[in-house]
Amino acid sequence: MSAEIFVDTNLLYYANTESPDARHARARELVESLWSEAGKAAISVQILQELHVNLIRKAGLTPELSWQRVSDYPAWKVIDNDRTLLASAFEIQSRWKLSHWDSLIVAAAQRSGAPVLWSGDLAEGQRYDKVQVVNPLR
Repeated sequence: MSAEIFVDTNLLYYANTESPDARHARARELVESLWSEAGKAAISVQILQELHVNLIRKAGLTPELSWQRVSDYPAWKVIDNDRTLLASAFEIQSRWKLSHWDSLIVAAAQRSGAPVLWSGDLAEGQRYDKVQVVNPLR
């Protein structure tokens, strides 16, 4: 089953941290809307790892508190990092001149079947074959 939206790390980070910056409240609303329907959202193991690290390093959470926030997201469709995904990421990196890490995210979004990739880091409107980047925080 294909997901509708693949979610990048920065949206989950904003949704799980407090700040007067309006992006945080908006990200919480957006992420909350993804829980309304099973299978609507997808992420990857890489996204979960990045979220955990950023909640500790940038937000100052303990590993235990970070895990409390991260541990709900595996209920979504989770794309595993494996050798096939790695090979796809190398092709994507070469074709679109992305960083290795962004290439892994695009490869995971493609594998999820989601036509939309929510990201504040990748270029808004960019299409990577059947996946289009949307920055819902703009």
